[in-house]
Amino acid sequence: MNFDQFQDIDNQQSKKLFAALLKPRMIEEKMLKLLRQGQVSKWFSGIGQEAISVGATMALESDEYIMPLHRNLGVFTTRGIPLKKLLHQWQGNAEGFTKGRDRSFHFGSTEYHIAGMISHLGAMLSVADGVALANKLDGKHKVTLAFSGDGGTSEGEFHEALNLAAVWDLPVIFLAENNGYGLSTPSADQFRCKNLSDKGIGYGIESKTIDGNNVLEVYSEVDRIAKDLRMNPRPFLLECKTFRMRGHEEASGTKYVPKDLMDEWAKKDPILNFERYIVENKIITSREISQIKESISAEISEGVKILSKIEKINVNTQTELRDVYKSYSPLSIKASDSVSEMRFIDAIKDGLQIAMRKYDNLVLMGQDIAEYGGVFKITEGFVAEFGKQRVLNTPISEAAPLGAALGLSLGGKKAMVEMQFADFVSCGFNQIANNLAKTHYRWGQNSDVVVRMPTGGGAAAGPFHSQSNEAWFFNIPGLKIVYPSNPKDAKGLLLASFEDPNPVLYFEHKGLYRSIKEEVCTDEYTCEIGKANVVDNGEDITFISYGWAVHWCKELIDEMSLDATLVDLRTLVPWDKEAVREAVKTSGKVIIVHEDTLSGGIGGEIASWIGEHCFKYLDAPVMRVGSLETPIPFNGELEQNFLGKVRLKEKVEEILRW
Repeated sequence: MNFDQFQDIDNQQSKKLFAALLKPRMIEEKMLKLLRQGQVSKWFSGIGQEAISVGATMALESDEYIMPLHRNLGVFTTRGIPLKKLLHQWQGNAEGFTKGRDRSFHFGSTEYHIAGMISHLGAMLSVADGVALANKLDGKHKVTLAFSGDGGTSEGEFHEALNLAAVWDLPVIFLAENNGYGLSTPSADQFRCKNLSDKGIGYGIESKTIDGNNVLEVYSEVDRIAKDLRMNPRPFLLECKTFRMRGHEEASGTKYVPKDLMDEWAKKDPILNFERYIVENKIITSREISQIKESISAEISEGVKILSKIEKINVNTQTELRDVYKSYSPLSIKASDSVSEMRFIDAIKDGLQIAMRKYDNLVLMGQDIAEYGGVFKITEGFVAEFGKQRVLNTPISEAAPLGAALGLSLGGKKAMVEMQFADFVSCGFNQIANNLAKTHYRWGQNSDVVVRMPTGGGAAAGPFHSQSNEAWFFNIPGLKIVYPSNPKDAKGLLLASFEDPNPVLYFEHKGLYRSIKEEVCTDEYTCEIGKANVVDNGEDITFISYGWAVHWCKELIDEMSLDATLVDLRTLVPWDKEAVREAVKTSGKVIIVHEDTLSGGIGGEIASWIGEHCFKYLDAPVMRVGSLETPIPFNGELEQNFLGKVRLKEKVEEILRW
């Protein structure tokens, strides 16, 4: 292990690096004892890898974001997080960063500029892209550093994040810790390239492999790279070769690792070798080493005292529900008398333009949305007005832009991500379900993101451009879902979505884009999220619907001359229970209609709620109409047979016979 080549690192800095190295090692040694005693539940050890976490963190500025993993205790200790606070987090106590809602290093902190991992490997790499983009847009000369394990480099999100950073010249250091194993699977069975840094070639980015057990080399390289990237923004892939000396987690053990390999790496221990070097070169004295150890030991002894006091968490259901979303006071902006005839698509475009003018921190991302204006031309002309820095074409990817949207939120921005078709969101599902939706509940960071979702059938576009997939997200706490049926609501709900600091999935039916029009206010106004619109009031039957299906109901009401109540939900999460309750009272006969397939559709939840809370008002079973239990077909005649519209009249006649 060659330390001599880093003579430019002065003695004082070397002492700081040594102390910073010792701290996570000593904490871990204590944690392993406590684990055996049953005082801590689970532990992911970073013993043998401390030089990477410590060296990289010390090389960065304190306000530069780091995205660590669960073997990076040295990141947290080097950033100065008190051990007591970490212990509260590890024990699931209320005083931890996640208030007992998440485990170990699955947390973030804006105070310490850390955005911790989720269990899905690679998910935070694109979040690092978003933070770097926010810094770049603001003219800040900052870098972001994101850790990846060697196993994580096989994840699709690793590819998407590096590619996005390369295309946009984002100042991100992607630090790959190559410790030889992904749980029990050796690197030879994970990838074929000799070095992980070789993967940088494919993305057109610079890369390098270094000795991850040499703290001076890690510190020196990260410092050099960071200084360069701050002035000349672009990504860099840095591979740090190291070895995991303990199991993936303590219960896993290391029996699958050959003994001679363990012995070889034990000789490369980053702390023992560095201590020997600084002692032999008279950089530090034995007395100073003892003082450092005593100081760390005292902090550990003080910190672990909390373990003797079993903290009973105060379970408060209202607090739990409240913290799923960031609270805010929505502005009710009424429509003015200034109106113009707009199609559904025009209203969306108008709302988007108003939001861009109002929020100068709003960034739009999506495939082909810049000069081309998107496949539906909604953002046509936006580059000319708002510039390419705020209207960004993405590569053909979904996960990376959605993760970057969360990163933009960390950087104080608002973000909109357009799915070219709602069907494609499946490729970014993890970012929506596990990052955007859960981050505020987990550690208080909101995701100020609107995801536009062109959705639905009727255009004979087949099973991958026509799905109604709003129910995929209906039972994921932390998301809001809006689904307008007309131009007025389309604009008002979109503007309300941008005002809301929480993640909003905004479904816009492609079949309505150019097929309906009405007078729409040309100024800014909002439609309240969570408030339904009662379109008609009547006593024969109550229709509850949303989106395109609202128009099916309108047509049938006119065709059959029904005295009907029609509730357009407009918002699916949260949905307007009081409006539904009052509508049920008007007729006692309720039919719920949506374009989505029947089984697992949102109508089932609404019907169940009506049965539980409005049973005394019912004169007939709650009935539902949805589409066939098949994928949506391509052929136009097959598609019409698929859609629930063709069975609506029959179902209405059935309920009216009660």
